[in-house]
Amino acid sequence: MRRVSKITAACTVTAALALTASACGESSTESSGSDKGKMKIGMAYDVGGRGDNSFNDSAARGLDKAKSEFGAETKELTAKTGETPADREQRLESLAEGGYNPVVAVGFAYKDAVDKIAAKYPKVNFGLVDSVASAKNVDSIVFTEEQGSYLAGVAAALKSKDGQVGFIGGVDLPLIKKFAAGFQQGVEDTNPKAKVQVQYLSTGSDLSGFGSPDKGSAAAKGMLDKGADVIFAAAGGSGAGSIEAVAGKKGAWSIGVDSDQALDPSLAKYKDTIMTSVVKNVDGGVYDLVKSVKDGKPLAGTQTYTLAKDGVSLTTTGDHLKDIQAKLDEAKKKIADGTIKVKTTT
Repeated sequence: MRRVSKITAACTVTAALALTASACGESSTESSGSDKGKMKIGMAYDVGGRGDNSFNDSAARGLDKAKSEFGAETKELTAKTGETPADREQRLESLAEGGYNPVVAVGFAYKDAVDKIAAKYPKVNFGLVDSVASAKNVDSIVFTEEQGSYLAGVAAALKSKDGQVGFIGGVDLPLIKKFAAGFQQGVEDTNPKAKVQVQYLSTGSDLSGFGSPDKGSAAAKGMLDKGADVIFAAAGGSGAGSIEAVAGKKGAWSIGVDSDQALDPSLAKYKDTIMTSVVKNVDGGVYDLVKSVKDGKPLAGTQTYTLAKDGVSLTTTGDHLKDIQAKLDEAKKKIADGTIKVKTTT
C-alpha cells in the first residue's frame, strides 16, 4: 500500500475541517474590538487562505505589517473550493458594507467580483492581486512572474546534472503559464540541450490544482522517474507535495514559489533540498495600498512589481545558490536593462 505523507494527510484533515466550517458560514478571522475612527482593513483570500505557506501567506504578511504599523482593525475571509462567482461578490460586499477600507482581494479569480462590487461602492478603495480591474477605485497589484521564473530556470540549468528539469503548474491558466514560460526560457538560454518537462494539475475553472498536495507529489514523482533532478512547482498548496517527493530522491532539488518555502515550518525538514523559491512580494503590494489609503492618497490603476523593483526575486536561504550567484546576478542585470526580454507564453 502506498504510504500517505504527513503533508498530504495534514492537508486532507485541514480541508475537511474547512469544509465543515464553511457549511455553517464563511471562513474568517477578525481582530477583536472596534474603535471608532480606527482604520479597518478587509482581506478576501483565495482558496487555502492564511496558512497556505505560499501565495495567501505572502498577502497576509503585508496585512500584518499594516495592522501593526497603523493600529488597524482587520477582517479576513477565505474562499472555498467549488464556490460560485456570487460567493466571491458576497464576500467583498460584506467587507465593504462593514466599513472596511481598503478591501483587498487576493487572486485573479476575484476579478469579475471586484469589477462589480467596486463599482457599487465607489467610496471604498479596493485592491486586486494578480489581475487588472476595470473599476476606477481599484489598485491592481500585478507581478512579472516570468522574470523571477527566468532566474529560477537559469539556476535549474546550472544545478541540474544532465539538463533534465521539470515544471509543475497548479492550473493551466495564463498566469501560471507566465511562470512556465519564464522558467523554460531561462533553462534553455542557459543550456540549449536541456529538456523541460511541463505538467499542469488541473485546467480551466477547476482550481483544485492549487490545493492538492497529493497531485503535486504524483506529478513530481513522475518527472523524477523520467530523469528530472530539479523541479519547480508553481502550484500553491500543491507544491508542498512536490517538495516532499523531491526530498525523497537523492541529489534532486525543488524550487518553491510565492513565499520562501525553506522557511515554512511545515516544510522545514526539506529545506536542504529546496534550492530556492521564486518569491512574489505580494506583501509589499498589499502594504503599499493600505499605506496609500492611510495617507489619503489611495493607489488606483495598475501597479506592476518587477524584478528591477524587487517585486519578484529568488530566495537565498541555505546558501544553495552561492556557487552560481554571479551568473544569476548577470542574468538579473540583463533583464533589468532590457537585454533579455522574458516571454510570458511558451
